[in-house]
Amino acid sequence: MSATLILAQNELRRLFAQPLAWALLAAVLGVLAYFFLLSLEAFLVLMPKLAGIPASPGVGDLVALPLLRATASLLLLVVPLLGMRAIAGERQAGTLPLLLASGIGDTRIVLGKFLAIFVFLAVLIALGVAMPLSLDIGTSLDLGRLGAATLGLFLFAGALAALALCASSYAQQPAVAAIVALAFNLVLWMLDAGARFEGVTSGFINYLALPTHLEPFLHGILASVDVAYFLLLTAVALTLATRRLGTMRTQA
Repeated sequence: MSATLILAQNELRRLFAQPLAWALLAAVLGVLAYFFLLSLEAFLVLMPKLAGIPASPGVGDLVALPLLRATASLLLLVVPLLGMRAIAGERQAGTLPLLLASGIGDTRIVLGKFLAIFVFLAVLIALGVAMPLSLDIGTSLDLGRLGAATLGLFLFAGALAALALCASSYAQQPAVAAIVALAFNLVLWMLDAGARFEGVTSGFINYLALPTHLEPFLHGILASVDVAYFLLLTAVALTLATRRLGTMRTQA
């Protein structure tokens, strides 16, 4: 097993040993379950009226899609809390010099910590997606659209995890890292909305906004430009975190 996987395994074990991780997992799933039940109840009330309308929205549009959007919104808040201790916590505890002197390269350290956070988020997303997926038993759920939306959430979560890890590498304290990562998330989430509010129409600003690339996945559209955006954002954030570790190594 490579050093990256060993580090990821140890980091994931340490992550699951923290009460914060379990509390976040329980809180997010609790909120999603409540939202899912409310959406399902509203759909059941509307179903008799929708039955007589041609091409009416189904359970995917009225239950699954709002739940997936809610999952993305919660990830904006949860990921900074999960990633804040990745490197800033090591620095605060005084174990970062030992990690840097262990012989593991900077890239492997960053990738190992990133994989641990991503696996945790993947578990959270999978449990959330299982709620609308359960409706396939008694409804004609569009599994292809749900699969595309799940892939989009995975890419979205990976980009947020990389941003949180990058913020943790530059911050001195975990709380500061969480605040910085949350600020980045909200700016990228609301960037396009702010431009529209100011009357600015820019393709570049629209391209930078997270919802621009997440929404097509939620609607079952798999486009290479959206995949490339999330992968590029993830790569840039991880590269910056790696360079920051290299700087700290030379200063140690």
